Amino acid sequence: MTTILFVEDEAPIRDMVRFALSRAGMDMLEAGSVREAQDVLRVRRPDLVLLDWMLPECSGIALLRYIRQNEALSDIPVILLTALAQETQRVQGLEAGADDYVVKPFSPPELIARIRAVLRRVAGRDMDGRLRVGELVLDPATRQVVCKGSPVPLGPTEFRLLHFLLQNPNRVYSRGQLLDRVWGDDVAREERTVDVSVRRLRKALAPFGLDGCIETVRGAGYRLVSGGA
Repeated sequence: MTTILFVEDEAPIRDMVRFALSRAGMDMLEAGSVREAQDVLRVRRPDLVLLDWMLPECSGIALLRYIRQNEALSDIPVILLTALAQETQRVQGLEAGADDYVVKPFSPPELIARIRAVLRRVAGRDMDGRLRVGELVLDPATRQVVCKGSPVPLGPTEFRLLHFLLQNPNRVYSRGQLLDRVWGDDVAREERTVDVSVRRLRKALAPFGLDGCIETVRGAGYRLVSGGA
């Protein structure tokens, strides 16, 4: 399920957006300040951050810059959601690294449409939220993977690994980073666990000629090469 981190200090707005996201099949994490958002980001990686500009103690722009300057978070798409509507403010937000800008008051259907558009743009999602690289398609809602119309049999761990890599194509992740993002606290911290799952994933993709899309980067880790599918 797509997970959105919404950083907003007004609880009624958080409640409204949570309802809209839930109806759209998305999950919501929430934070009322920059500090709370940073605490969430240390333990969870959302698919997208929806960020209010005017927050207590520290502005949303500061959090946006924090995300863009943090190697582990820099590729997370961010949509600014704010009452600041002047052109100069829009430009400032976009130049700071926002992927889109939504002005309050806003329409929940439009907000959902913009979230979906940004996710499709940055992660190769189609209109139904499926992740696609070439003829390989992963549907998070049904937890199914197909290639050229045929199912790709994957265990739960290999599904999560492929899901994460499809969300972040062409980016190299170390074994430690993959343990954090895919396994979390569910397994003993052994990097060889990653190697075993990568081998299993490649074996499952091999009949479709896609085992080469999971590339080993010597001394660095693994990446999914979007041109390899």
